[in-house]
Amino acid sequence: MSGYHAPVLVDEVVRLLRPERGGLYLDGTVGGGGHSEAILRAGREAGARVIGVDRDPEALAEAAERLSEHAARFEGRRGNFADEAERPGEELAGAVLDLGVSSHQIDSTERGFSFRPGSPLDMRMGVEVWLTAADVLNRYEEDELVRVLREYGEEPRARPIARRVVGRREERPFHTSDDLKEVLDEVYGRGLTVQDQARIHQALRIEVNGELEALDRALPALRERLLPGGVLVVIAYHSLEDRRVKNAFREWSRACVCPPELPVCVCRGAPLGETLTRKPVRPTAEELERNPRSRSARLRGWRKAA
Repeated sequence: MSGYHAPVLVDEVVRLLRPERGGLYLDGTVGGGGHSEAILRAGREAGARVIGVDRDPEALAEAAERLSEHAARFEGRRGNFADEAERPGEELAGAVLDLGVSSHQIDSTERGFSFRPGSPLDMRMGVEVWLTAADVLNRYEEDELVRVLREYGEEPRARPIARRVVGRREERPFHTSDDLKEVLDEVYGRGLTVQDQARIHQALRIEVNGELEALDRALPALRERLLPGGVLVVIAYHSLEDRRVKNAFREWSRACVCPPELPVCVCRGAPLGETLTRKPVRPTAEELERNPRSRSARLRGWRKAA
C-alpha cells in the first residue's frame, strides 16, 4: 500500500465499475494510483486497461511506480481531467473521479494546502496553474473576494473578511497561512474554529484551481465518452461538488426534461441512463478508522443506457 494517498471507497468503486468486463477505464484523478490499481487487479483476466490522469507530476510518478506490474495496461497522462474527458478518444467502459486534495498534497507543507503555521499560500494542484491563493488575496477586489468566499466556501462573514483582507494587504502582502489567520482572528475573534479555517481555505483552493468549472465540463463529456452500459463514479468531499454530481445524474436519469408548462414532451423522451446510488455511499466505520480523512467522502454512480 502506498503512503502517498489512501484511496477511498475502493470496493464500492470496483463493484460499480465492473472491470471484470474488460475495456478501457479512465481514472481522472489518479493520485497515488489506488483506484487504478484496484481496477487493474479486478480486470486482469479480461485485460482491462486504465488511463490515469493527474495535474500533479509527483502523483503520476508515484502511480507509475505503484502500478509497474500492470505497466502494459496502464498509461499515465499529466493534465486536467476535464481536458482529458473532452479529448476525442476511445470509448470508455467506465470512469472514476476522486475529487479534492490528496493526503500527500495536504501533508506537503510547501504545497500550501493546509493551514499549518508557516504554510505558503499556494494551493496549486498542477504546475500549469499560474494563480496562487496569495495572488487571490493580494490582487482581487473586495467584491471578487466576497464572491469567492460566498460561492466556494459558503462563508457567512465573507464581506467583513474581504474588507479586512483589502485593508491588511495595503500594510503588507499575504504570503503564508499565518497572514490569513491574522485576518480571520480579527473577524471571528475567539470564535474562529478549525471548520471555519477549512471552509475559507477550500474557497481559495477552488478558485485557484478552477475545480467546479472543471467538474461542470467533465461530467457531460464523460457521459458522452461512455460505452452503452458504461459507468461513471464520482467521489465528492463537499456539498458544492456533490450537489453538481447529484443534479447531473438526476437529470440524465429522467425520461423528460421539458418545462412543466409544455402540454406535450418535445425533448429526448427517454432517460440517458440510470442512477446506481439512491443515496450517496459513505465510508464504513472500519474505513474511517483506517483513514480519518475519508469522513467527508460521498460516492455516487451512474450507468449509461445500453
